[in-house]
Amino acid sequence: MLKTPLKITTTLLKFTAIAGACTLALSAHGKTQLQYTEQQKLHDIAAQISAERIGSDIQTLVDFGTRHTLSETKSDTRGIGAARRWIKNEFEKISAQCGGCLEIIEVKDTISGEKRIPNPVEVVNIVAIQRGSSEPNRMVIMSGDIDSRVSDVMDFTSDSPGANDNASGVAGVIEAARVLSKYKFNGSVVYAALSGEEQGLFGGKILTAYAQKHDWQVHGVLNNDMIGNITGINGVTDNTTARIFSEGTRVVETKEQANTRRFTGGEVDSASRNLARYIDTIADRYIPNLDTMLVYRLDRFGRGGHHRPFNDAGFAAVRIMETNEHYDRQHQDLRTENGVEYGDTIEGVDFDYTAKLTSLNAVTMASMAWAPAPPKEVKIKGAVTADTSFSWQQSSDENIAGYKIYWRYTSEPQWQFSKYVGKVSQYTLKNVVIDNYYFGVASVSKDGVESPVVFPGDVGSFDHNIK
Repeated sequence: MLKTPLKITTTLLKFTAIAGACTLALSAHGKTQLQYTEQQKLHDIAAQISAERIGSDIQTLVDFGTRHTLSETKSDTRGIGAARRWIKNEFEKISAQCGGCLEIIEVKDTISGEKRIPNPVEVVNIVAIQRGSSEPNRMVIMSGDIDSRVSDVMDFTSDSPGANDNASGVAGVIEAARVLSKYKFNGSVVYAALSGEEQGLFGGKILTAYAQKHDWQVHGVLNNDMIGNITGINGVTDNTTARIFSEGTRVVETKEQANTRRFTGGEVDSASRNLARYIDTIADRYIPNLDTMLVYRLDRFGRGGHHRPFNDAGFAAVRIMETNEHYDRQHQDLRTENGVEYGDTIEGVDFDYTAKLTSLNAVTMASMAWAPAPPKEVKIKGAVTADTSFSWQQSSDENIAGYKIYWRYTSEPQWQFSKYVGKVSQYTLKNVVIDNYYFGVASVSKDGVESPVVFPGDVGSFDHNIK
């Protein structure tokens, strides 16, 4: 009989980076690896994100009354038109402070004949592009949704504050632009305020088509949809966790590619999944007091978000959001029933938490834009041998110092082991049996900044138009 109470303590281990080269040791059959180079400039970026500025921006967006896609566009004080013009003006002010470093455009189309947009409506995205110095067509995108709604998705006149859903995401996009515009990157960073999400993800579809038309090499879309609530309908209050949703295999995968994957693996190693792992690693190293949950699903169960149109086109795209949702504050008319307050008001937004998730976005985008592009044409072989061999396309990017091979046990969610192999286009890991692990390759800059890991073959490629 147990006479002493049994106390079970769960400890969350976070790896706090120290300036200089660091090594995270993981022991397995004598292996001790995962080496990386600490980046002080990424810590600096995280520290500059302001909760106060974010809170002010959320309040401004709330004060437009409603931002419904079908709402007023002529007024300067109410409706989605006023909100769009204010966002554009904020980007213009940011650009003026960095010597015109932002290219600000409206990416739009007229939608009609749809269930939620029956009559012609111009759906307008406000997009600011910070072009990279050496690879201006290589993009990482942070997005948030301008529009809001109440209980009736077609009600475009009632007050719809949309404080958390999704003024929080748009405020995060603007704040990230304020901070990152102070820096210069090799690749481009795109800040996107999208419209039409609640009416059918139309803003994302329009920007996706624009990206394809202009041959953007999109290596990551970070969709921020509800990043401000810390108290859930389940009664949990938690400001230390966030979720990253990512799809498995590409929806555009061909029958031949699926057959290859059946025999080589990769169901959990799409570009989107490895983008999510990259963000999770950024959180561990650079964002204090934040643990991200990798959710292996396109989005919440049976639901959708504005990253999906990018996934539909084959781009690597994820959704970043709060862990504990409060459904009384989502898609609700403003009212009080039986002592319960309904509605997405600013009182339900924690600005410090929104700043924390904005920092995660900003640091991730900076890291990806400073890093070389993910390797292309990554291939692997090693069946019925003791060794595993890799090859990839040698890049002409002068920023590349070399490449790093990663591997992990097939049941593990994160990369466990790594080996830097230098500036080569092929390498063999001796006595590492291909059957026992999943593998990938990352590019490494001269400063030690790494790209996301690329799983071998079409399944893991960051090239969206793999056929």
